[in-house]
This record gives sequence, C-alpha cells and structure tokens, in this order.
Amino acid sequence: MANFYTDNRNLRFHLEHPLMEKIVRLKEQNYIDKEKYDYAPLDYEDTLDSYDKVLEIVGEISGEIVGPNAESVDHDGPKIVNNEVVYAPGTQKNLEAIVNAGLFGMSLPREYGGLNFAMVPYVMAAEIVSRADAGFANIWGLQDCAETIHEFASEDIKREFLPRFPKGATAAMDLTEPDAGSDLQAVQLKATWDETAKVWRLNGVKRFITNGDAHVSLVLARSEEGTSDARGLSLFVYDRSSQAMTVRRIENKLGIKGSPTCELVFSNAPAYLIGDRKMGLIKYVMSLMNSARLGVGAQSVGIAEAAYREAVKYAHEREQFGKAIVNYPAVYEMLTLMKVRTDAIRSLLYETARFVDVYKAYNIIAEKRKLDADERNEAKYYQKLADAFTPLLKLFSSEYCNQIAYDSLQIHGGTGFMKDFPIERIYRDARITTIYEGTSQLQVVAAIRGVTSGLLLKVLRDYEGRAVHPEQEPLRKMLISMTDRYEQAVSYIEEFKDGEYTDFHARRLVELAGNIVMGYLLLDDCQRDGSFERTANIFITKVNAENLQHENYIKNFNPKELGEFKAVFEA
Repeated sequence: MANFYTDNRNLRFHLEHPLMEKIVRLKEQNYIDKEKYDYAPLDYEDTLDSYDKVLEIVGEISGEIVGPNAESVDHDGPKIVNNEVVYAPGTQKNLEAIVNAGLFGMSLPREYGGLNFAMVPYVMAAEIVSRADAGFANIWGLQDCAETIHEFASEDIKREFLPRFPKGATAAMDLTEPDAGSDLQAVQLKATWDETAKVWRLNGVKRFITNGDAHVSLVLARSEEGTSDARGLSLFVYDRSSQAMTVRRIENKLGIKGSPTCELVFSNAPAYLIGDRKMGLIKYVMSLMNSARLGVGAQSVGIAEAAYREAVKYAHEREQFGKAIVNYPAVYEMLTLMKVRTDAIRSLLYETARFVDVYKAYNIIAEKRKLDADERNEAKYYQKLADAFTPLLKLFSSEYCNQIAYDSLQIHGGTGFMKDFPIERIYRDARITTIYEGTSQLQVVAAIRGVTSGLLLKVLRDYEGRAVHPEQEPLRKMLISMTDRYEQAVSYIEEFKDGEYTDFHARRLVELAGNIVMGYLLLDDCQRDGSFERTANIFITKVNAENLQHENYIKNFNPKELGEFKAVFEA
C-alpha cells in the first residue's frame, strides 16, 4: 500500500529534531491535558508517537485516496449549482476520508475538539497532502484560518466557530478584490454596524478567493468611513449558512483546478468582528498571511517531492541509445540537483515551522499567566526569526518547486507535454506557488528587512559557531567565507545610500543570504544523519558558485546604469 509518510524517511528525521522536545513541552504546557482527555499525551515520547501515528494515517490517505484521485479531480473540477460550489467527485471522496480520520482541526486545542498538534506535524501533513494533490491541499490546508480565530477572536466567537473545524468545516481567507491584489490597503468591501441586529454587515466584491464557498470565511473589510489606508480595515468572520453571499463564478485556472477559486458578492452579509477595529490588516491579516506562506512552503515542498519522484521513475524506465536515460550525466545531474534542492527547502520549511511553534506556544501560555522576563525575551526572539525566515521560505520553496517541476517535465521529454503522465499536472500546479499569498517579488521586499537590519547576518554567525564533524569542516569554512562575502556585499550597497539602488539588488542580496541559510541547515542535518553529507556538499558547492556570480555582478554594477534598464522598456 502507498504511504506518502513512511516512504520518505526525511519526514521522520525532521519530526525528531532536538528542538521538538522544547516545542512539545511548551505546546502541551507540561502535559496538563492528560488529566482531562484520555487521548492527551503523557510525555514527550508519547506525544511524538501520536504525531507519528497520525502522520502515518495522513500518508496512507494521501497515497491510497488523494493521489489516485488527483487526475480525475484535475479533469472534472468544481462547479456552481444553486449558488453553491460542488466539488469534483474525487474531492468529495478525499474530504470524506480526511474528516472521518479526524484530520481537520489538528492544531486546535482539545477543548474545541482538536488534537493540539504543534505546527511542525501539521505542516508535515500539509507537505504530504500536497505531494498527493496540490489543489486538494488548499481545501484541507485552509483550516489554519482556525488558528487566527483561536489567537485573536473573542471567547464567544471561539466557542461558536472553532468546534466546527474538527467536524470538517472548510475555511477561506477573503482578502483580494478586483482593485486590491497585492496592495491590500486598497480593500474597499464595506463593513457597517447594524445596531438593531448587533452584527456587522458586509457589502462588496471579493475576487480570486481560494475555496470561496467555505463554511467559515475570514473577511478583510473597510469598517472606518472616510479612510483609504490600512488603518481603516478590520477583520471579520462570516458564516456561510447565513446565505448572504453569492458565488458569482469559479475561475478557470491553469493549475490547482480541484480547488475552487471564486468571485464573491456580499450583500448585507452578517459578520462578527475579530479582535479590535482598525487592526485587520496591520495585525491579524499579517499573522494570517504568515501562516498561509508557511502553508505554501509546505505545498511547494510537496510538489517538488512529487515532481522529483516522477522524474526518477521515468528516467529509470525510459531507454535511449541502448540504456536507461538515468545513466546519462545530463540527466543524472538534473535529478541530483532536484533531490538536493528539495532537501534544502524541506530543511528551511521545518526550521521556519519550529520558530513559529515556539513563539506561538508562548503566546498561548501568555493568555493564562504572565510570562517571566526570560520567556518574554525568548518569545520575541523566535518571533523575529519566524518573521525573517517566512519570506525566505516562501521565496525559495516556490521558486525551487517551479524549477524542479520544469526539470522533471524536461526529463520526460515529449511525453511530459502530454496528458499521459502526472508531471504535466504537477507542472501546472507548481506555477501558482510563486504568485499567490504574496509574489516572489513581495517576498523579497519582506525579506530584505532582515538583510539590511543585520538580523540574518546574526543568524548566520550563530549557525557558524555550531560544531561539525571534522570531515565536514571544509564545508563549514566555505559557508563562513560565503557569509563574509555576503556581509561585504551588503556594506558595499549600503555605502551608496540610494534606496532605488538597494531595491534593484534586493533579490540578489536575499538570495545570497538564503543560500547560506539553507547550506547551514543541511550541514546541521549532517550532524544527526551522515546520509545528508552528499546533499550538503553538492548544495553548498553549487550555491557558492551562484553567490560568487551575484557578488561579481553587484561589485561591477554602476548605479548610473539604472537608467539604462528603464530606457530599454520605455523605448
């Protein structure tokens, strides 16, 4: 039987990371739930065993049900019937299997019917599901909207909405509008207070909403009259059962076709305020988007894993000139780089998830008691790390995912361009990952803060101080040299004190830093498992060459040449 968890030893490897013991202790608050719930863990080993067993179930459902249904779902897609989205038959079967297995609401506290799982196993489940079908991963993964309700909503809203998720309630983030894509400050959907009914009323249009017909939606709306910026926006929760929202259409997309992307019209739709007015975009959506970007990271790694495996399988089966094409250097180099890059973004994914786990666990503890000074400092530190790593993760995982899918299709040759093999669907599904939840260009804008503030340099110096096995010392020295050169490149650019010049090189600076981060993470992996040494060696050598190219371009670029770039497209 196919199992997408047990057939990938790297997943269990990351699940057993040394920081997990601290994460579990914080998440379980020293295992206080064991007195209330018979399924609550007794200790760390028991918790890890629960994670392992549930992930094995996720792996089995993904391998035996979701994966085999992916082609029919891609073909059939969802439809609108009587103002309701009807999923493809395969999607319905997927959802039924997932709900029956209790895999909705995994990260919610047990008091709401959840499993109280940490982010790492939840993100791992998202990777596994994405490997099976990236489109279905959107429907399943949007349950993390429940985390935003749990973190910021009133107790009344929590009690009303959160218990629905473990029973299979789907969710959506209703943010984008026809005239407000990446610039969410431009959102115009109106929210007005209905004093008689004691609810807010939503009026307006949302567009490109993934799973728009969900049971529960988080809606960004303008609650303050006369405003036009972020300070006039608030976040609301809308219940589909009120039937005050119309699904105008489902978009006909290039990929992830099983996931309905909808245009919605709200007409006096009743909704409830999440948290405080005016903080919708500034605080709550930023948190929601960071969770979504972590989800896209998991989705990208899952797609990359699927694309790599399809390429390996085909390369062993396809013969040309008397031997399998896997034996040709031009092919096995591609396969090796696909595997190495997948390992790199997976390590970045789970490092980011661990940072998120620690600070979010402290936030939950802070609701019940005051944190001491050390705990507050640690929470702030891990939140800074999470904020710095999240855009790196979204950028690198999605870009690598697209490259890996591209190379996999190339290895398939002409057959990859046909509908006969899954790679053409995987290739189409990959394309959206660099676009939604913030394009790659926006991730650079977010990540450059960590570059110019010195935060990422400090992280790299911290990694630099970690001990390595003697045989891996040359790799460590190479990374130290790369870090020194990265520091020099940042200083060189900052000497010009020119914002446009810095922005022009921002992508290169972020890629310099990200390459070194992933190199150190793979080197770290070597210390626990020697099988990663080949991966680390190939990756670090490769990105060292890439970084040298970026550094050379930066050093030889004259700021006066910026005008030449504008002149080319304006001519």
